[in-house]
Amino acid sequence: MANARIAAVDVGNDALKANFGKMENSLYIPNVIARDIEDRPVIGIEDLDEKEPLNNLHIRVHSPALEENNAIYRVGNLATKTNNSTELDPGSSKSEADQTLIMLFASIALDAVSGHTFKAGKNDVIDATYNLGTGLPLREVKEGKDVGYRSQLLGSVHQVEFLVTPKYQGKKVNIKFDEVKVYPEGFAAYVNLIMDNDLKVINKELIDKQILIQDIGGLSTDIAVIRNRNVDDDKAQGFHLGVAESLEEIREEIRTKHGVELDSRRDVVDIITRKNDRHHIMVKGSRTNVHDITDRILLELAKKEYRYLRNVWQKNSQSEICYFVGGGSAVLKEYLKALNNKLEGFNIEFFEDENESIWMMANAYYKLITQLVGNTPSKEDTKEKTAASKEK
Repeated sequence: MANARIAAVDVGNDALKANFGKMENSLYIPNVIARDIEDRPVIGIEDLDEKEPLNNLHIRVHSPALEENNAIYRVGNLATKTNNSTELDPGSSKSEADQTLIMLFASIALDAVSGHTFKAGKNDVIDATYNLGTGLPLREVKEGKDVGYRSQLLGSVHQVEFLVTPKYQGKKVNIKFDEVKVYPEGFAAYVNLIMDNDLKVINKELIDKQILIQDIGGLSTDIAVIRNRNVDDDKAQGFHLGVAESLEEIREEIRTKHGVELDSRRDVVDIITRKNDRHHIMVKGSRTNVHDITDRILLELAKKEYRYLRNVWQKNSQSEICYFVGGGSAVLKEYLKALNNKLEGFNIEFFEDENESIWMMANAYYKLITQLVGNTPSKEDTKEKTAASKEK
């Protein structure tokens, strides 16, 4: 275990966020994949190595954990440029989807070839061993799916081969895990609230409070009830509702009304959350407001999310505060705040720094797996790497 490298990976429905080693390497990759051929055509192939690997991920993945083994994929930004890209479907289970594992393996392989810890051996093969901290929605953990997910990862070798990828073409990474811990996402958010990167307790006032954490993702919403410093399994609830369907609805209305085809849900999120020209698109070269579409659809979703909050709070009336986390919370923040001000007036809290909310799970998994394997990093090495998310 001592030679294994730390990997803390949050395979979010919108994007993967990951921290490695002593947080000297972090990755943000849109959760989009597309099946592809081995010799994908590239304009200016002689200049391939001048391009950014993260924007040109082209890999073959071999793993006994996959239903479709030894397949070839475009991953992340490169996949969004195709007409056959796939994102996780509403109603699917993260623990049972090949896409979750493909994203996980791709991120770890990218870290392994970065040269921080592992060196290539014979035939450009890198043997890389990791201690992995990751998570699943509370609902899936309550159903026991974390056990099968963990067992798929342990005890096998998972290989990623880089095909037409800048700088890494021809390299293969054999991934093994010494330790895998799969945490409920709601509890991970709580850990991130009370513990800093040096594993020291912060926000001491929260430790003995009963609090709610509403994690709004792409495909699901989890509301964790934290009591006596643990998730109350009987009170915690998971719902088959996230922002993905609403993002698809916005995407379809923009296509129908304005004739603009957005590549993926990632583009819709960018339109909704970016700092400049928010809720605007370009139509035939003209800046066009789509606020009427986004407002109507997102407000309707926010009302459903707020009903979940109200129902859970009624059953847990001694709760003192609810923290909204996850990428979906960043999208719905202003709508939820407006509803709360007009209706119940619950004590709710958002993270004004959207990066903090987006990176919360990956940072929490890092703290948990680091604590588990006893590999506490030094302070100068533990600056949170949220800059990667600015590339989205």
